[in-house]
Amino acid sequence: MTVITDGPERRAWQALGKSLPRPCAILVISAHWETSGASHLTVGEQPRTIHDFGGFPDELFAIQYPAPGSAELVERVAALLGEDRIRRDDTWGFDHGSWGVVRPMYPAAEIPMVQLSLDRGLPAEEHIALGRKLAPLRDEGVLIIGSGNVVHNLRLWRQFAGTRPDWAVDFQHRINAAMLAGDEAALTRFTAEDQAAMAAINSAEHYLPLLYIAGARVPGDEVGVFSDSIDGALSMTSYLIGDTALLST
Repeated sequence: MTVITDGPERRAWQALGKSLPRPCAILVISAHWETSGASHLTVGEQPRTIHDFGGFPDELFAIQYPAPGSAELVERVAALLGEDRIRRDDTWGFDHGSWGVVRPMYPAAEIPMVQLSLDRGLPAEEHIALGRKLAPLRDEGVLIIGSGNVVHNLRLWRQFAGTRPDWAVDFQHRINAAMLAGDEAALTRFTAEDQAAMAAINSAEHYLPLLYIAGARVPGDEVGVFSDSIDGALSMTSYLIGDTALLST
């Protein structure tokens, strides 16, 4: 709903689109594309817009985000990650994990974009390792976006909606601190006894995109925290990593 309603998160994305150096291409790691055995990459001149949700206003289903694909970026990612780690995929497209974030930033849909799937067969540390391999893209003008939520538990959302439960606040504060400190162990090592982590991460797909961004951080990078909000079992906290860590709200 942030795509079609005014709010601090949407305004923050709009501000980023105006303030960041204009990228030559965008690579999105979305929570909404899960694969097994390899990371898949969208291919094609204009990947389709996917409306992978239900029960929302028709206005959302009418949205198209006709950004061009980028064969050049696909091949560059394949070279960085290794051919044994990727699959080129013409069956997917841009799901709302991609266009839901990118459209407020770049509404003209003219910047080439590629989506990368989450290989759910990998342990958390390997997602960070993949992010580290993608880091050279930053010096090549590519904007890397990890699209998910630090706290995401739809099963508990109705129970806690409109509140800031202690477990969610605790986990969010821990992850903020880990991101600011570059503490990869604190981002990846959770025990079954860690009830806050178990509730926040839940099925994990919304948490994993963050690890790619953590992995792509290089020495000297600052980290900005923005849209640091929690509503029940969902958070919208975002991080900006790079030369301009200017947002902290």
